Amino acid sequence: MAAEAFFDTSVLIYLLAANDSRTGIAQSLLAGGGVISVQLLNEFAAVARRKTQMSWEQIEQALADIRILCEAPVGLTTEIHEAGLSLAERYGFHVYDALIVASALYAGCKVLYSEDMQDGQIIGSLTIQNPFRTK
Repeated sequence: MAAEAFFDTSVLIYLLAANDSRTGIAQSLLAGGGVISVQLLNEFAAVARRKTQMSWEQIEQALADIRILCEAPVGLTTEIHEAGLSLAERYGFHVYDALIVASALYAGCKVLYSEDMQDGQIIGSLTIQNPFRTK
């Protein structure tokens, strides 16, 4: 994998938002392609079902569309799990955020788009960017 961008779940969720300025930003980012993880697919399904009341058929279609735009999802391996735990301890991340960072690093991405982590933080060769932040 050599994609530049890795997406956090929030970027995917904003694809569903109605009347939200972040939807256009999320669409533009995903149109350029990038990487996601199986964890993000699961988080997306959980949030879409709970918060937007999407049907399972709608969720499956949305995930299929996302997988067309992104490279094959990074699977959760023992290696990524262990790296995630180390990142959680070192940086104080919630374990699920740490797994996203570990997956992005594993995929060789240069940027992780997330509104849930510290904008501008650099971890190894990865920079966290909040694409929704107003300057």
